[in-house]
Amino acid sequence: MRTIESIVRMDLAFSLFCLSHRFNLQVATISRWVSRTGDGHLYLLLTLGTWLLERESGSQFMSAALLAFAIELPVYWLTKNSFKRRRPREFSQLLQAYITPSDRYSLPSGHTAAAFLMATIIGHFYPAWFEISLLWAVFIGTSRILLGVHFLTDVVIGALLGFAAAQLALSHVLEFI
Repeated sequence: MRTIESIVRMDLAFSLFCLSHRFNLQVATISRWVSRTGDGHLYLLLTLGTWLLERESGSQFMSAALLAFAIELPVYWLTKNSFKRRRPREFSQLLQAYITPSDRYSLPSGHTAAAFLMATIIGHFYPAWFEISLLWAVFIGTSRILLGVHFLTDVVIGALLGFAAAQLALSHVLEFI
């Protein structure tokens, strides 16, 4: 129990550090834009684009991405609705949310899970793009903290979930090639 309390204290302290400065509105504006790139539309365009431009590897990319999301989404939903961790604003009146989250609970960060899932898939099929896609995933996770809708641990667990789902999907898709 003490471990959970210390994690909550660390999360609160980190969020207060990230959200208690005079540039909050400017940072929130940039973070909102970055976060929107993780809403899912870009993933669909990227997946369809690879499929249209490179039929064979694009088909494998699409299969891996679809399977990874089929693994990630139920685990995300079950985890979120089992833990029922409140959003940062509900823990402290000092924390402001700059957007309205799409659901009630914060653990894990679905935006971060999806971003790390896609970064992992991209890195496998297009290694030259891995560092850029990984940096983009980190930016998406960071944006969720800076928007006041997730704690650091929500983002870390989301990243691990996305990575694990992608690795599992890749192992199955590549098995059938």
